[in-house]
Amino acid sequence: MSKRALIVDDSRSARVILSRMLEGYGLEVDSSESAEAGLEFLRQARPDVIFMDHLMPGMDGFQAIQAIKGNPDTATIPVVMYTSQEGELYVSQARALGAVGVLPKTVKHSDVSRVLYQLRLLPERREPRVAAVAAVAHQEGSAAVQIEPARPSGGDVESMIRNAVTPLLKEQSAEMRRFMLASLEAFARRIAPEGRPATVPAQTPIPPAAEQVQPAEMQTQTIVVRQSRWPLVAGVAAIALVPTLVLALFYTKELETTKALRSAVTTLQTTIDGQQAQLTTLQKSIQSGQMVMATAAKPDNVTAEVVPYGEAPLSGARLERLRDMLGQLRANGFKGKVKIATFVGEFCLTGNGIEGYSMATDELPVKKCDLVGNPFEDSLPSAQRQSLAFANLVSSLRPDGGLTVEVAHEGRRPSVPYPTADQLARMSAGEWNRIAAQNNRVEFATQPAGS
Repeated sequence: MSKRALIVDDSRSARVILSRMLEGYGLEVDSSESAEAGLEFLRQARPDVIFMDHLMPGMDGFQAIQAIKGNPDTATIPVVMYTSQEGELYVSQARALGAVGVLPKTVKHSDVSRVLYQLRLLPERREPRVAAVAAVAHQEGSAAVQIEPARPSGGDVESMIRNAVTPLLKEQSAEMRRFMLASLEAFARRIAPEGRPATVPAQTPIPPAAEQVQPAEMQTQTIVVRQSRWPLVAGVAAIALVPTLVLALFYTKELETTKALRSAVTTLQTTIDGQQAQLTTLQKSIQSGQMVMATAAKPDNVTAEVVPYGEAPLSGARLERLRDMLGQLRANGFKGKVKIATFVGEFCLTGNGIEGYSMATDELPVKKCDLVGNPFEDSLPSAQRQSLAFANLVSSLRPDGGLTVEVAHEGRRPSVPYPTADQLARMSAGEWNRIAAQNNRVEFATQPAGS
């Protein structure tokens, strides 16, 4: 009998994304666009698992969990929070209310399969059916699926080199054996006539008279015949020894070749690791350069942090920047206000409004972009621009401490101007998106008290 799942989320795109993943694992999926509708559905049906959003109009996800766990008929149904909220504090709060775990909106197939296996909703291990990258961003929310292709390891490279070289070595070895056998056979034919006359006198009958008259001559001839056999025996022994020496030589060469291949594989792996380290360093340099460009032409007390496309503005690196700034201001005895402003960048995207949009490839011309904008940012309400950790940090500031935080959403006010219409004809999506990344930013400024 197939398992059933219920998705409670006010975002249609988020429901569609998660439904497709669950249906790919053989589950039957029902969905509700509000917590009230989900509770009404539970009065008529009993799913095997519930995926609950947190921020919804009316009753939120935490209130819905309390209602589900407070009803004896639905208390045993496992509930998984399906939300963009993050942080250990949020996970602890969700589990304290009865949720079995938290699934992010930027969800991967591995996250979904792990939850289903933990809840024993899948009979056996199997790989996800989707092996491509998909990103969904809609006016009500966004989700993304990404599975990275695996790179070949050093052992795989060694196996590929060995498979390519082994047939060549075998063919060369067989050719050398054929050559040595032909040479030995010619040598044997050449020395055979030289040994044959030495045995003829021994087979020639001796007359009785000669046997009586010349016994000493016969004995001398027999000794000569026996002595003439030794070169033939030595030649045969040498012929038998040559193949052994040749095989030993081939074995030694093969060991040296294998050692050289292993050394080449080790060198290749070291080169790959070095290039990967250089790539990481280059990426950090590019990010640092973007940060410098984003903060150029700003007042001394204003700094900026770029926001990658698809991330909440007041989370991640921006949250850590604010945490460090508040710590330094407290240490210096600063009294006043920290003003935070979020700005939106216009990215070159591909996709559609149903399946979602994703960043265009760097080589794509700007004129072939399906959309130039930021649907992810446009769909975020003010509450989702601030992560739970950010809200907890701001709420930890004491009113009597003389330090406050003010947040404002400034919309589309670029710090780096976008190209003109004449420049778009020869511009790629990668060049455009690098400018958009600098404009998709969060700015921090301090304002002393009384100024």
